[in-house]
Amino acid sequence: MANTPSAKKAARKIARRTEINKDRRSRMRTFVRKVEEAIASGDSAAAGVAFKAAEPEIMRAAQKGVLHKSTASRKVSRLAQRLAKLSA
Repeated sequence: MANTPSAKKAARKIARRTEINKDRRSRMRTFVRKVEEAIASGDSAAAGVAFKAAEPEIMRAAQKGVLHKSTASRKVSRLAQRLAKLSA
């Protein structure tokens, strides 16, 4: 447990930041799930629309520090690959 005032403040800040990051991660996963569900259903039009919405969300998560930049790029790339295979 934190003893010094600065450590107590740091613990409060970390708790607030954790909540924000949890919300951002959840939002990103929701968008990704919508793309994956559209791909699974075989609807390429809906998957394309969902992908267009999900890509900025994933990159925003990377920009905000929720994901690493490379991880975000990999996720976008793999979703785009699956979408292209569905459309072809």
